[in-house]
Amino acid sequence: MLGKETRKIFEQLTLVSQLGLTMVGSIGLGFAVGYYLDKWLGTRGIFLTLFILLGIGGGGYTVYRQIRELEDSESEEEKP
Repeated sequence: MLGKETRKIFEQLTLVSQLGLTMVGSIGLGFAVGYYLDKWLGTRGIFLTLFILLGIGGGGYTVYRQIRELEDSESEEEKP
């Protein structure tokens, strides 16, 4: 069995990986949507830039919410 310290390290590593993948997925989705809209409409990077910025904003907000939920659940566990 894993010790408490090792288990805590793996939980934190999992959280960091999840947050990173959330950001990459949001930005990647924004890139894909913007790229195909620019290609379809014949524009030069307007939608690509717009949707990448929306992906960064949306991913950042989602990561923020995930961290807040984690903090809330940890504070509830500490209550008697």
